[in-house]
Amino acid sequence: MATLPAVRGTHDLLPEAAAKHNHVVATARGLGQAYGYGEIATPIFEQTEVFKRTLGDTSDVVTKEMYTFEDKGGDSVTLRPEGTAAVARAFIAGKMNDQLPLKFFYHGPMFRYERPQKGRQRQFHQIGIELFGVSDPVGDVEVIALGAQVLEKLGVRDWCTLELNTLGDTESRDAYRAALVAYFEGHLDKLSADSKERLHRNPLRILDSKNEGDRSIIEDAPRFDEHLTPAAQDFFGAVKAGLDDLGIAYTRNERLVRGLDYYCHTAFEFTTDRLGSQSAVLAGGRYDGLIGQMGGPETPGVGWAAGIERLTMLAEQWPEPPRPVTFIPLGEAADKALRKIAFGLRGQGIAIDMGYSGNLKRRMVRANKANARLAVIVGDNELAENQATLRDMDSGEQQTVPLADLALHLKD
Repeated sequence: MATLPAVRGTHDLLPEAAAKHNHVVATARGLGQAYGYGEIATPIFEQTEVFKRTLGDTSDVVTKEMYTFEDKGGDSVTLRPEGTAAVARAFIAGKMNDQLPLKFFYHGPMFRYERPQKGRQRQFHQIGIELFGVSDPVGDVEVIALGAQVLEKLGVRDWCTLELNTLGDTESRDAYRAALVAYFEGHLDKLSADSKERLHRNPLRILDSKNEGDRSIIEDAPRFDEHLTPAAQDFFGAVKAGLDDLGIAYTRNERLVRGLDYYCHTAFEFTTDRLGSQSAVLAGGRYDGLIGQMGGPETPGVGWAAGIERLTMLAEQWPEPPRPVTFIPLGEAADKALRKIAFGLRGQGIAIDMGYSGNLKRRMVRANKANARLAVIVGDNELAENQATLRDMDSGEQQTVPLADLALHLKD
């Protein structure tokens, strides 16, 4: 019978990979808690309109990448391609607008139908944070600082560059949009089919095109800074000043645009050159229009998301897993006694590795493979005297201790 592999673009999290995955989540969760971010979990599928309304009809996510299907009740549902819209939907559904400001941390799988490659899968996992209800630049500075500290604690910050840009306020974007349309219309015959489609619906998206022909045209496109209102300039200046105060270095990237329709003002990405073409590690920005666009009360928001797979590929240092204690019973009576003791100790949080069969030699080999710190050996003689032999697996030294005191010795 043929084996059944994982679906293309998905992967199994085997124990070693799962440990790294969980370390990334725990690191981000812990720092999020230090900043006051509470954890939220949304369903992995939503009504299709949640994403279609927020990501934009012209976005690649909506037009090419969403896993959308009709369920048995005839409703159109979509596997979650990103986290922000889902958290915003939960905010609106929970009627939480009287509790602002609100801070959320999330993690979980996302789904996009893309060509699988290094650092890009069809089912991938993200960590993310969302800050609702803060309209001041201090909110932008806070979420960027939190992202920087997550990368720092994972040991990858030195390999990442913070790229920063402003998408301005509504007046700025309207003026810039008109300038872009006029410019690109002068190069209409050279634009890619996707960019032609976006020209009058969302011309800013053209700036994010990966088409080589488009890129050459984009080089001479109007600059956003020429169309920023004084208020937008002041907002961006305050963000940069806040980052300077915290000693967080950044590089200005005037062509950086977020790929989703609900962003305004600050856009940022932590990028690296160590993952090939998949340079973005952690990215986000401000999205003051999102919740209102979804039918909720007008509520400012800012946040980011990061791919767990990319972070695990980038990190080189990982915490050592806790070393277990190996129980080695020699004989049926000792096996029965040690299993009862192991049950109690595991309940106290002591990791006990205990095989199901084998002589002393085979079980010692297993203890070495498990990187055990101690081996507890009990045979008929020890059991008759209510004692156990403790062997230090590093030094080889042995001592005899009463079974009644075993828990105390293992905790020490």
